[in-house]
Amino acid sequence: MSSRNGKKYKDAREKVDRDKYYPLDEALTMLQELSFTKFDESVDVAVRLGVNPRHADQMVRGSVLLPHGTGKETRVLVFAKGEKEKEATDAGADFVGSEELVDKISKGWLEFDKAIATPDMMGMVGKIGKILGPRGMMPNPKVGTVTFNISDAVSDLKKGKIEFKVDKAGIIHATTGKKSFTAEKLKDNVTALIDALVKLKPSTSKGIYLRGIVLSTTMGPGIKVDPAFSRKIG
Repeated sequence: MSSRNGKKYKDAREKVDRDKYYPLDEALTMLQELSFTKFDESVDVAVRLGVNPRHADQMVRGSVLLPHGTGKETRVLVFAKGEKEKEATDAGADFVGSEELVDKISKGWLEFDKAIATPDMMGMVGKIGKILGPRGMMPNPKVGTVTFNISDAVSDLKKGKIEFKVDKAGIIHATTGKKSFTAEKLKDNVTALIDALVKLKPSTSKGIYLRGIVLSTTMGPGIKVDPAFSRKIG
């Protein structure tokens, strides 16, 4: 695999004007044209927000259902009992259970991508919070993964619902598709993410909220997107 220090990466990077903010359509087209790998890379977005995450009232966290999904199969685990266990299975969850799953995970098993839990299961799930939390797998009501509406929660994750959380530097990182997606589908997904972020703007955030957007593929150089794009949505 080529590294970000390799000749192909440097060649691609030289084709990007680092001082220019590209219109979204042009940036997405460039992403695909500059790709030099043989595998289907993810298309990643980094959004710098005008917030101070150290203040609890400026912690931006949420989820959004991408119109065209992420291009990746999501393995969903559900902590539930009784009727909700059957509902999860019928909805297409990959793993469903209660105590036995908690025990399995506590011993190191992590063959899933996302977890959902009914509210009554959270006392039990809390026992493995130190395992799930750092990996972004802990069910959370803020992103709709602690719920009694198991069917919709499983369906949304399978369709391409993603979670996001601002990091200490005030940046949101998210995957919005694959290199093989058409530019139009990638545009729809990126726009859906930005729209979700705009709706979550903290009332205490002052000045420009969406301060910068950078697109990149897994191995490719970052391309700055014209801030006018974010202002049109905001």
